[in-house]
Amino acid sequence: MANSTAVRFKQALDRPELLQIPGGFSPLIARMLESLGFEAFFMAGSQTTAYVYALPDIGLIGMREMVEAARRITAVSDIPVFMDGDTGYGNVLNVYRTVRECAQAGVACISLEDQEAPKKSGTAAGRRCIPEEEALGKIRAAVAARDEIGSDMLICARTDLVGSEGGSYEAALERSIKFVEQAGADLVWINTVETREQMKEACERIPAPVIPHYGGSPPGPSTTELQELGAAAMLFPGLTTNVGMQATWEFLNDFKERGVEAQREWGLRAGESRWGRVNYSRLLKPSPDEIAAMEKAYLPQELQRDYEHTWGHGTQV
Repeated sequence: MANSTAVRFKQALDRPELLQIPGGFSPLIARMLESLGFEAFFMAGSQTTAYVYALPDIGLIGMREMVEAARRITAVSDIPVFMDGDTGYGNVLNVYRTVRECAQAGVACISLEDQEAPKKSGTAAGRRCIPEEEALGKIRAAVAARDEIGSDMLICARTDLVGSEGGSYEAALERSIKFVEQAGADLVWINTVETREQMKEACERIPAPVIPHYGGSPPGPSTTELQELGAAAMLFPGLTTNVGMQATWEFLNDFKERGVEAQREWGLRAGESRWGRVNYSRLLKPSPDEIAAMEKAYLPQELQRDYEHTWGHGTQV
């Protein structure tokens, strides 16, 4: 099952430059990232759970909901989608089906973590991880499911042992190496690494591209540091959603206090932005121009719309 986005994702990982992957949940944001030249989009389970269902990231949504969310993105965008596959939504049998469903939905890469179900957010306390052999078995099942349908989709093995009950960095590193050498993972995500020295060691010792997600004291490593430490990629799961939520929160508070004057001022600031005002209709698929072209090509003359002599109105927000 050929997947050109998976091939492009692997090529981007294999380059010496750090691959920065913004995250979120929205097909529209995926289109925006694609238009700006980003090379991948992380469809985060935490953000899909929060922004689609207003639920916490504790394993409350399942495989079907996440696959359909991914399919909505791949249907309108060619950006490689890196999907958060949580625990695979069960044991090795569930992992096997999850991988097949994701590959058929056009996902470029899926991450599968070693948390005990029901999982916790990877940034939260209270995490527990499954035994090593069970974790390795899940990755083996994922690789087998992918290979059996001839997919190019990448399998990312994620370990949450650092900071979990009874876990340690040393155990996480050894498990990460086995994910590649014994289970066949294409890349490894070692979560909540506490120091730059640990990040560097993980990138040197794990025999595959590594995403060493920093969980130590702030400030975290800069983009330049991450590349020097050997990271193949870095995920920013809530990057687009956090910015959008904060901007909405601030504007709504201002609008509640000042009404349409706040709306007018916001519109003026947007128009003065160095990047211009975002025109979301141009990110839609099909775009207004494509709609007009299709109508002209396929509708009888008497049914075509008069765009020249009709109009709507501009919007301030």
